[in-house]
Amino acid sequence: MPTGVGGGGGRPGVRRAAAMEYLAFWLLVSCGMKFANCLQDTDLPQAPAPIPEEKLLVLTVATEETDGFLRFMQSADYFKYNVKVLGMGQRWKGGDVGRSIGGGQKVRLLKEAMEGLADQEDLVVLSVDSYDLIFSAGPEEILQKFQQANHKVLFAAEGLVWPDKKLADKYPSVRSGKRYLNSGGIIGYAPYINGMVSQWNLHDNDDDQLFYTKIYVDPLQRQTLNVTLDHKCQIFQNLNGAVDEVLLKFGTGSARVRNTVYDTLPAVVHGNGNTKMYLNYLANYVPDTWNHERGCGHCDDGVLDLSKLKEYPVVLVGVFIEQPTPFLPEFFQRLLTLDYPKDKLKVFVHNNEVYHEKHIQKFWEENRNVFSTFKVVGPEENLSQGEARNMGMDLCREDATCDYYFSLDSDVMLTNRQTLKLLIEQNRKIIGPVVTRHGKLWSNFWGALSLDGYYARSEDYVDIVQRKRVGMWNIPFMAHVYLVKGSALRTELKERNYFVLEKLDPDMAFCRNAREMGVFMYITNRQDFGRLISTANYNTSHYNNDLWQIFENPVDWKEKYIHQNYSKIFTENYLEEPCTDVYWFPIFSEKACDEIVGEMENYGSWSGGTHEDKRIAGGYESVPTDDIHMRQIGYDKEWLHFIREFISPITLKVFSGYFTKAYSIMNFVVKYTPERQAYLRPHHDTSTFTINIALNNKDTDFQGGGCRFHRYNCSLKSPRKGWSFMHPGRLTHLHEGLPTTNGTRYIAVSFIDP
Repeated sequence: MPTGVGGGGGRPGVRRAAAMEYLAFWLLVSCGMKFANCLQDTDLPQAPAPIPEEKLLVLTVATEETDGFLRFMQSADYFKYNVKVLGMGQRWKGGDVGRSIGGGQKVRLLKEAMEGLADQEDLVVLSVDSYDLIFSAGPEEILQKFQQANHKVLFAAEGLVWPDKKLADKYPSVRSGKRYLNSGGIIGYAPYINGMVSQWNLHDNDDDQLFYTKIYVDPLQRQTLNVTLDHKCQIFQNLNGAVDEVLLKFGTGSARVRNTVYDTLPAVVHGNGNTKMYLNYLANYVPDTWNHERGCGHCDDGVLDLSKLKEYPVVLVGVFIEQPTPFLPEFFQRLLTLDYPKDKLKVFVHNNEVYHEKHIQKFWEENRNVFSTFKVVGPEENLSQGEARNMGMDLCREDATCDYYFSLDSDVMLTNRQTLKLLIEQNRKIIGPVVTRHGKLWSNFWGALSLDGYYARSEDYVDIVQRKRVGMWNIPFMAHVYLVKGSALRTELKERNYFVLEKLDPDMAFCRNAREMGVFMYITNRQDFGRLISTANYNTSHYNNDLWQIFENPVDWKEKYIHQNYSKIFTENYLEEPCTDVYWFPIFSEKACDEIVGEMENYGSWSGGTHEDKRIAGGYESVPTDDIHMRQIGYDKEWLHFIREFISPITLKVFSGYFTKAYSIMNFVVKYTPERQAYLRPHHDTSTFTINIALNNKDTDFQGGGCRFHRYNCSLKSPRKGWSFMHPGRLTHLHEGLPTTNGTRYIAVSFIDP
């Protein structure tokens, strides 16, 4: 039997296996070559050409130009969308869609508009709401994302079923993303959009979302019209039920809204349901409203140039004094010094405090002819805060010549004289300046509200208060100081009872009413406008109550009571050394001197200058003066704080290396008169150093007086009101009080670090 074929040897099974491998190899090579030829000879499927931007038409329904609509148009104009507005000027008959079903009028208007567009097969129609919606990206991005969705119609999606929850089970299941339709955003080719809306045969107050939902949950309609939802918010971001999913994403030169669940950047942001305040927050940044690089991008939009007006607008200033308020005379002085023509200012004052009647009377007597009108409603009228604020606003609302209403609470210190002009120039319906309490985060606005309508801190609140972010901000609540256009009071805000609502605080009632009317409220921190006074713990039982405000309102206390040249001690070495180690410097204002003297005289229990003194340890004073101790009038704590804040820095300057503890148990006001005690014999003070502040004027209030230092044979005979001596108390500076020959001389003395 032959052992091989064709000269080959080996077993037949082996030869057959080798042949099979050979054939398999060439089959593979052949297929590979054919596949390569196919690649060369046959074109692969190409991506569809991008849809030109001019083929996108935005349709929106708006019957009036609300603040929300104007904001929508600004965002559309920013991205150069082609927008057609439907229904402008028509009466809205679609119901109250914010509280119940409705919105059918939008479908009817869209149906009418689509009749003339239905034959444009390559036209893409984007139908969106406008009162509570903004764009965050341009047409190119939206069209690209629409093409990627690969459907003829795409609806916005959300995680909540509205308005018929019974339809939830009819929705197609989704593995990931929002399952339910929202009609606030629709994009699709014109014939297919027309195919949907042409089915509308209902009433204007029927529900638009229910109409679209029934089309979508019908499998045949869904397939025929090729409809899907934007499940992962590629284009449409509805905020209702999704606020926690959304954050601001700051990029180079702009901000975007980012959905953190799906890691998408939606191009349309819709504040549906009760999320309009959060949309307002987002719209403070998007699109390009504010960013870290350029700051505010809209602050100069639509501003009013007062210099180009023939005459300044008429402003009614409503002043509200609703509780005892420190520094009220200074408040009125700041009102008087506002840089605005006084003949264009009308003043309405509501005073709810009998204590302040004297302050108002004095201001009125001195300035009654300065303002155009000046009306005061006092505590005898027994008006509530809400009633008083309604009255003030009504005075402007009913006066056709009133261009602006400026509401100003008495706890606002406007340090910027341009405040009123600056607010008017921003040209907003309601706008207020940011004012804060010194050293605190307490301000006159809230950046957000809690679910029950009270304070909640927005992400940007601290930065706005501290002016790390500067601009103009749409916020949900403001108080204390704001400007309202008179035209708005006679249109959107024409109701007369905005400050009384349920059990709400008047300011909360006003802001809630403004929000419900769709009127935006802005605050601006573009300049430093002033501060809020703390009215807490304001005790009116003293003769001069503001003296006690050194803790609660330190800035205002300093402005009122510290000498205007005090800071020059450190910047210009503004002090004198009339005797060796005796330093002389300005410390108190005239007002401080007068009020301290007045407080002591009101107390009236002068010691008489006798050696027996039960006020001090041991009950005996070796060098007595006719005085009243600060402790007697309840001012010891405040006086020691004054020493720490204003005397200690000077001590460190003039006695180099000595840092005082600012501790003192002897703080008093001395009264020198020829009749009771005219002088003080030579003595040393029981102190490391002493301050001696002149509280009234030589030659005007008294003659004589002064101080002589024996060791240096040096006398100071012409003390200046508000100026203080500072000198060592022990060993080196034996001194005496020179005789007061006429009148009454007052000095404030402290023995420091005994």
